[in-house]
Amino acid sequence: MSAEATFRIERDSLGEARVPAEAYWGIHTLRALENFPISGTPISRHPALIVALATVKQAAVRANEELALVPHSTADAIAAACERVRRGELHDQFCVDVVQGGAGTSTNMNANEVIANAALEELGFPRGRYDRVHPINDVNRSQSTNDVYPTAVKLAIVSAFTHLIPELESLAAAFEERGNAHRDVHKVGRTQLQDAVPMTLGHELTAFGVTIREDVTRIREVIPLLLECSLGATAIGTGITAEPAYQDAVLRHLRRLSGLPIRPAYDLFEATWDTGAFMQASGMLRRTAVKLSKISSDLRLLSSGPQAGLAELRLPPRQAGSSIMPGKVNPVIPEVVNQIAFAIMGADVTVAVASESGQLQLNAFEPIIAHLLLQGISWLTNGVSVLRELCITGIEGNRELLADRAATSVGAVTSLVPAIGYEAAAKAAEFALRQRVPLADAVARYSGHTPEEAKELLERLQR
Repeated sequence: MSAEATFRIERDSLGEARVPAEAYWGIHTLRALENFPISGTPISRHPALIVALATVKQAAVRANEELALVPHSTADAIAAACERVRRGELHDQFCVDVVQGGAGTSTNMNANEVIANAALEELGFPRGRYDRVHPINDVNRSQSTNDVYPTAVKLAIVSAFTHLIPELESLAAAFEERGNAHRDVHKVGRTQLQDAVPMTLGHELTAFGVTIREDVTRIREVIPLLLECSLGATAIGTGITAEPAYQDAVLRHLRRLSGLPIRPAYDLFEATWDTGAFMQASGMLRRTAVKLSKISSDLRLLSSGPQAGLAELRLPPRQAGSSIMPGKVNPVIPEVVNQIAFAIMGADVTVAVASESGQLQLNAFEPIIAHLLLQGISWLTNGVSVLRELCITGIEGNRELLADRAATSVGAVTSLVPAIGYEAAAKAAEFALRQRVPLADAVARYSGHTPEEAKELLERLQR
């Protein structure tokens, strides 16, 4: 094959360029590859976004076919090409960088060109025969990047959340199971890192599960916001270049293809620039990440030791912890969850700044919003799975140590306040600590009870 045969010539309003003959993408994608060598991360890194783009394009071509704007044979070929992408084919052809200027235009054109050339293949034509199937005139008919791209991003985020939610539910269940297994293991609770009042290890672990389930509820509340769709708005909300009946038709087909209760935006002008749903999604993702980071930090602290730390929990050992200290084992699984959370917290700031920086009728910064949200949800989904499988299900309490601490803790004196008063309880706690005597003896000294009566009272009130 000659050097010239390895390329095809394509043209746009800026001129012509040589596109690799085997590429499903075309000149617009080529220019984006030249313009945005930024992160080295292609949009194919987010398969949910690629599938969502193909789903939107498939709904659009069926609406255009219904309105007699695209011939049946062309529509069938484009729909077949979209189906290939939705099945996971051709994702390597979605190659533009996730960080790009143009409000997602490069991503939209990448999709238009891949789908057009795959449709040409369906019809038996070589790639680049845009007189037969055109990326803009046919695949992008009745659309703009400004309504296609945010719609696809929202659908991709919904898809990503539907993978995160069951992982969170499974993690909550794992904490609850470990809590139930340790429901009778008494320990000292702490506030501000100081001994507080008695509790059980079951209380502590179960509470982790409860808070995670609360976040699942909050995430589910975000999903309806993401299903408000601006398709039909085209460039800025006027619907220019789209037929009046197009919006109803394309949403009907999109609901059918996606299986989701997508609804039209109340005001297409507002919907074209507003990124409120993305900020809400980012906020809920940050909330979940912050809580998981707090839990992971607690696990690291509670398992610290094994001799010179709290040592109340035993985490499953996963790997050697040091290249110099033999026998050292680190809490590597909670540590990686902490780092995922740190990245999500930082990304949430970027989402907020990008949302605020949108100007007039469009937000040009949705690509970074999309990338960071999809990346954060993916990382958290993987992190939650790893935390459950490699850490939580194997947690064991240090029962002997916990029992000894609970038995000697002066924190139990708080339960006596209703019976002997705050002043006497405070003096008994201080005396027990200073003189290193049993708490029951100290209580007897300041309450008028015998040591036996004080011990019985402590035991009864702690049940």
